[in-house]
Amino acid sequence: MAIAAFRTITLVAVAAMIGASVEARDDGRYANSALKGWFESLHSKGGGPCCADADGTALDEVDWDTRNGHYRVRLLGDWIEVPDDTVITEPNRAGRTMVWPYFINGRAMIRCFMPGSMI
Repeated sequence: MAIAAFRTITLVAVAAMIGASVEARDDGRYANSALKGWFESLHSKGGGPCCADADGTALDEVDWDTRNGHYRVRLLGDWIEVPDDTVITEPNRAGRTMVWPYFINGRAMIRCFMPGSMI
């Protein structure tokens, strides 16, 4: 009985991880967006592509701030300092604050961060 429960828990955990990774892919819903090309052209100062609007996460004002001259974001309940070389400094055409996270061993890392237009 314990082995069956362990298998069920393992399958649910694997399904959740697969579902989360699939959700971050551009499934075509933004194909006609006027900003699609602009989003796809975004690169961090380190040269890495940010990907697309569908891969980013829009943040509410309460989920990002600055501390000691650096941005930080709240992802999955944890505050993460944004590396300076991941900040997009060109004008924000989308207006909203966005972050492009990725995960290594369950730890959130920042691919790109774009502060909002602050209008």
